[in-house]
Amino acid sequence: MAPASDPDGSPLRVFGAMLRFYRTKAAMSQDQLGARAYCSGDLVGKVENGERTPTREFTAACDAVTALKTDGALTMLREQLMDNLRRQAYPGWFHRWPDAEAQARALRWYEPLLVPGLLQTEGYARAVLRGAQADASDDQIERQVAARLARQDILSRDNPPHLWVVIDEGVLHRIIGDAKVMHDQLVHLAEMSHRPKVSVQVVPFDAGARTGLLGAFILADQDGAGGILYLETATTGQVAEAPSIVSDAGLIFDTLRSEALPRGASRDVIMKVAETHGPERRRMAQEQ
Repeated sequence: MAPASDPDGSPLRVFGAMLRFYRTKAAMSQDQLGARAYCSGDLVGKVENGERTPTREFTAACDAVTALKTDGALTMLREQLMDNLRRQAYPGWFHRWPDAEAQARALRWYEPLLVPGLLQTEGYARAVLRGAQADASDDQIERQVAARLARQDILSRDNPPHLWVVIDEGVLHRIIGDAKVMHDQLVHLAEMSHRPKVSVQVVPFDAGARTGLLGAFILADQDGAGGILYLETATTGQVAEAPSIVSDAGLIFDTLRSEALPRGASRDVIMKVAETHGPERRRMAQEQ
């Protein structure tokens, strides 16, 4: 097993090897562990092989299986591997942003094309990253998926930041992955919008030409410091702190929120579109 300190060892494979060690020591099959950790044996196998991301919830569920006798070791290992994972998965220009994101008291996020990364499901994130990097290896994609899901931990901590998200309605209709991936993603998006500190608003098609059509951006508001702006382009991302630029982006975001549907109406639109990708609709399409 590659040690956690080995910079060349995949963090996913390090975690998977440790999970396999505890499972086999407890004389449990993958299916048996899956049943106790409220997941499938197939998922356990994929995590052990470094093919799937051990989410915080999955890790906690495994640590809670008393027969494994981990004493919280999997959770501690996952936390130790995150920095290594970020170094492997993120391009140099992005390294600064996750820290700013984690330290923010509030995040204001506009996306005209995709579901924001902090609200993506694993399947959706994998489809986005694979679609953008046809030449990347499976290991590279999995490291990037794991790093993206690890960023979502800030929404589950005791005092999460306020997350205000505004998305274009086209995000709901753009097929990423397949119909099941889209259905699961939209249901997850609607569920997350029920959280007290998460607001998701949809700018409807009939808003027409408007501010913000030119690209996605995120504002991180921090206590005792000025805001930080992240701008995404087709090839790289840029982090800006100039007060005038940050202020202008804040005004644009406020304008976009004013053009968006309220939270409840936005949630209704999201679920309505989710139904078009649901199991019943997929079954009907297959029968035709």
